[in-house]
Amino acid sequence: MAERTKNGIDALLDIMKRLRDPDRGCEWDKAQTPESISPHTLEEAYEVCDAVEKKDAAQLKEELGDLLLHIVFYAQMAKERGLFDFQDVVDGVCAKMIRRHPHIFGNAAERPDWERLKADERREHHQDGVLSGIADALPQTIRAFKLQSRAARVGFDWAAPLLIVDKIYEEVNELKAEIVQPSHDRERLDEMGDVLFVCVNLARKLQINPEQALKHANAKFERRFGHIEKRLKEAGKPFEQTTLAEMENLWVEAKKIEKAEITRSVPNAPQKAS
Repeated sequence: MAERTKNGIDALLDIMKRLRDPDRGCEWDKAQTPESISPHTLEEAYEVCDAVEKKDAAQLKEELGDLLLHIVFYAQMAKERGLFDFQDVVDGVCAKMIRRHPHIFGNAAERPDWERLKADERREHHQDGVLSGIADALPQTIRAFKLQSRAARVGFDWAAPLLIVDKIYEEVNELKAEIVQPSHDRERLDEMGDVLFVCVNLARKLQINPEQALKHANAKFERRFGHIEKRLKEAGKPFEQTTLAEMENLWVEAKKIEKAEITRSVPNAPQKAS
């Protein structure tokens, strides 16, 4: 384990303070605003998730440090404007965790209704609507999932998944009608959005995380397209000299290989006694 930094978080807070010093600080760090670094914060959060999925502890430690640096960065900028500081951030999240766990830190006999507690917190922030408090900056599949889940809690939901499938067909037909119309870009955008929104709703109803489902599909596409690249390279044939039909044949070949591998990985079913 690396040598411990003296004073822990205080050392990092001091580093950021010096980087932001108006006279002697780093020109890049001094020029940053919450708006300018927020895209990088999102990137750092995704890199944390990537390290978790890879089960790479060393990378995870590094990425968590990068994410912590961003938290300290925001806190320093807020402190400079007289809004809040890092200690206020820590105090706030500590108070929230204690408030949400009265069965651990208080005298409650059982775990509280967390959704009710969070709804109470939203009302304190004047977010009274059922859909209030869902961040606009979320990836839109996740935001759609959350919007639909909130609506479903108050009874605004489909009765069965197959009804949503019927709705998907309806929305696809509406999209097809706009595709054949000239200069209907805005309408196509609207209908394409409806198709995606309903697909997310079907995933929610089936208790499938749409991000995970799409990630699985992306990985499958990468594997199969990678097979096409590999086979063409082996044949010494560039994409420019390959027809779509030839690529499609290689795609089908990749699917057959995957299916065979899955079949081999499934243990043989036990035989019935004679």
